Amino acid sequence: MQTSATSPIPSLSTDPKESSPTPTQTFQSFNLSAPLIRDLNRSGLIEPTPIQLQAIPPGLDGRDVLGCAQTGTGKTVAFVVPLIERIANGPKGSPRGLILAPTRELVFQIQETVDKLGRSRRIFSTAIVGGSDMLAQVRGLRQRPEVIVATPGRLLDHMWQGNILLNKLKVVVLDEADRMLDMGFAQQLDQIIDALPEERQTLLFSATLPSNLGDLARMSLNNPVRAMVSKRATPATNITHKLHHTTPGEKTGLLISLLKEKRESVLVFARTKHRVNRLGESLEKLGHRVAILHGDRRLSQRRAALEGFRRGRFTILVATDVAARGLDVDNIGHVVNYDLPYTAEDYIHRIGRTGRMQKIGSATSFVTKEDNNNLRAIEKLIGQSVPHATNNRLSSRPRHRQAVPPRRGKPFTKRPRSQSEPSIGGRMRRFGVKQSPVNSTQATTSQN
Repeated sequence: MQTSATSPIPSLSTDPKESSPTPTQTFQSFNLSAPLIRDLNRSGLIEPTPIQLQAIPPGLDGRDVLGCAQTGTGKTVAFVVPLIERIANGPKGSPRGLILAPTRELVFQIQETVDKLGRSRRIFSTAIVGGSDMLAQVRGLRQRPEVIVATPGRLLDHMWQGNILLNKLKVVVLDEADRMLDMGFAQQLDQIIDALPEERQTLLFSATLPSNLGDLARMSLNNPVRAMVSKRATPATNITHKLHHTTPGEKTGLLISLLKEKRESVLVFARTKHRVNRLGESLEKLGHRVAILHGDRRLSQRRAALEGFRRGRFTILVATDVAARGLDVDNIGHVVNYDLPYTAEDYIHRIGRTGRMQKIGSATSFVTKEDNNNLRAIEKLIGQSVPHATNNRLSSRPRHRQAVPPRRGKPFTKRPRSQSEPSIGGRMRRFGVKQSPVNSTQATTSQN
């Protein structure tokens, strides 16, 4: 698609019902190739989700797409399917599809989906992420994959070294674009977009559409079809979420009590890497099977933690917001916000890790006095109050000091004042406190 500075500006406040296509029942209704249908069926994908119903038809027609849907509704398949069909019949020998994502975990999961659904159509991909061996990535690029899945920073590294040419790209996907902006990738995205061919198709997807996404949409999209199946920021209706008012010092005890009642897998979010490490160690000492995930972990450690959690080797994953997006684990039963997120939008992404693909999920948040502003921002964003937990046994209450029992032994008697010890009035005069005169009657009354 031709991209220009005068392209129509996409509205980010579109009615979710706008441009809704006629409902279809199966992927065969999209007139997909038989090999792709076969790979979809092998992956257990028979009936498309609402975002797939809206995004796949215009994507197959070569239109730009601006997609917004709740986390866990199948956005990855919504852009991978048209990408595969559009580049499968093209010339080989150079990358023809590019997918940008904010985190390594999301990149690897998108790559897995591309390889799974593109196997029969001979579409292969390679992952380009930071923290991994550059030479190994160069060897992967020399195998001439049809699709590159990358984080923006590492993609630019390869571009500067001449390892990647983007002049023959046909389809470009920006996944979780708002998160890439939040993580400071705006400058890198500008440079990458400037290097893209003008004749291309661009698909932009996210779970939320904040106002700062408008500039990126104007730069990259040309007269897009709006595929929106949710409001600007709406938690999935199949997730039960609640909060506990507590104090910072009682959070860990509250979490331990909560875990005693949970038999499913639990994802715990904390704000800092140090807190993730400390909390993971505490839970492990209590006998829980725990994995930790944050940005300071080596790539091999992050992948091992995520894969172990996915396969059930770990029942608890303690993570920073690096796991808020791109964590595709089918059976996360419960999400715990040990700390509330810094931004209200991340609350949507965190709780969206459970209840995926219409399954039932639950989320619990620990709220302290310092979190009141964050809580109000979250409730304003989602348009409703987060309900309080009804289980009073887990609610953290401040501990009241017990009354000091009376002293046993001799009763208290007033110590007599010695002649040399100044009286109360004398001590007051010494420190410059003036006394109002009182007559003997008042003095007698006050003593009684």
